[in-house]
Amino acid sequence: MQSKRPHISILEDEMAAFFAESELKVYVDGTVGAGGHAKRILEEHPEIERFIGFDQDPQALSIAKETLAPWSDKVELIHANFEDISKTLSKMKVKAVSGFFLTSEFHLCSSIKSKRDLVF
Repeated sequence: MQSKRPHISILEDEMAAFFAESELKVYVDGTVGAGGHAKRILEEHPEIERFIGFDQDPQALSIAKETLAPWSDKVELIHANFEDISKTLSKMKVKAVSGFFLTSEFHLCSSIKSKRDLVF
């Protein structure tokens, strides 16, 4: 049986360790993907009141929605590129963020069909 998650999260333990002593209320994940890092941070920080995850891949967001269903009352998934975070958070009236994560891994999103579809 094939996993629904398209890849394994990288640096998950390091991310968790970085935020271990932090009290997080509003957390933003700039590249939420399938929700692996998000699930870990939500498990380890029940004090999070609002989790906002961005991704430009609608299929990844669909998987993340399923992965993060236990926290649906505090999770907001946004279909947008991380370059739009500031503008989007402003529209959402988010005044402060106590945690922010953005992976720098490179992989092809499920919505990209060929190299010519890549835009940098």
